[in-house]
Amino acid sequence: MMVGSTTILVLLTSLFELSVNAASVLHQHQKRAQCAATLTVAEGVASTLQAHYYNTGTGMYNGGSLWTDANALEDLHNLMLGADVDTWSTVADGSYIGQAALSSSTDWASLLGGANDDAGWVLMALWKIADYKGARGLSNTAYLNAAATIYNLIAGQWDDTCGGGVWWSTAHTYKNAITNELFLYVSADGYLRGGGQTYLDNANKVWNWLSASGMRNSQGLWNDGLTDTCVNNGQTTWTYNQGVIASGLAALYSATKNTTLLDQAEITLDATISLLTDDDILKESCDDALSGGSVCDADQQLFKGLWTKHVQYYLDMANDSTRTAKYSPFLGSQTSAVFHYGTDSSNDVGSVWYAPNQGGSIFTPKTSTSGLEAHVAAAKYGPC
Repeated sequence: MMVGSTTILVLLTSLFELSVNAASVLHQHQKRAQCAATLTVAEGVASTLQAHYYNTGTGMYNGGSLWTDANALEDLHNLMLGADVDTWSTVADGSYIGQAALSSSTDWASLLGGANDDAGWVLMALWKIADYKGARGLSNTAYLNAAATIYNLIAGQWDDTCGGGVWWSTAHTYKNAITNELFLYVSADGYLRGGGQTYLDNANKVWNWLSASGMRNSQGLWNDGLTDTCVNNGQTTWTYNQGVIASGLAALYSATKNTTLLDQAEITLDATISLLTDDDILKESCDDALSGGSVCDADQQLFKGLWTKHVQYYLDMANDSTRTAKYSPFLGSQTSAVFHYGTDSSNDVGSVWYAPNQGGSIFTPKTSTSGLEAHVAAAKYGPC
């Protein structure tokens, strides 16, 4: 159901343009008419994000972290591609991540601090920046080279513990869902971008491992990870885990044309809509509109938006009008909820979407980025 009026519906872009030197494989990122009203809302949120939180001196977001900053950068470029604007065209090169990409002496292993999941997020941001630059006829080589370096770092963290999988960190203490879902996505999409057979082999390998790992529970949702004895740890089924697996499977479908991968993705997407919502609006287990209740931590604040963004990427790769029609109304509900319930008088987006803020919603660069993602996704695939 739509929250409030239907005036502001969905936003999403991410035309996932093929980068200039992305070989001869054409992505399934087909251009689609964007919803102008939702794009306008998204541009407003992006402007607030930059004005309230971005520090041009450090190239970072005040109150952010490496992986959340990476998503914000990805989202700005996803938006610019979708809206066909250049408002934030200088942000990437001046950012901490962009400066690292532009320097041939960057030690990415050191910069990433051993976090293999963060590495996946940064890699995706580098690709999206490269897509934007390529679409504008600008050099993107440094960004693509940095992405390739990071990919190899992640791939090197695979071993046979628990039968396979990439470790969450280089400390080798935990194997979890998100790190391997991201590895699935960047492997399959990397293959589509011309990365070669190794990328596709890795994508098939990690999906085979994930599907046999037991991390997806009987409800169709992915728990956080594995115990030391390699069984499902039963920890929280965060929304972002349910979205990233879908985009990864759709990217692998785009490479293989195996439609059963899309069916597997939709088991989880449908379970998310059924079980991780309140009145058809995404609700994290830590969300509480009331003052004094639980508050999502600095990582969790971004999760819901990531689900919407990766549903956008899922629909990009699936390239199927029937599947788009299936999820379009739900994306519309999310953008409407963010606009009517999540946004304050200064046009910043808070952590709670499912109900009007009664003192429990918090406002950070992560929550603002999350709301931006909901708008961008809906602009492309929601009703208008």
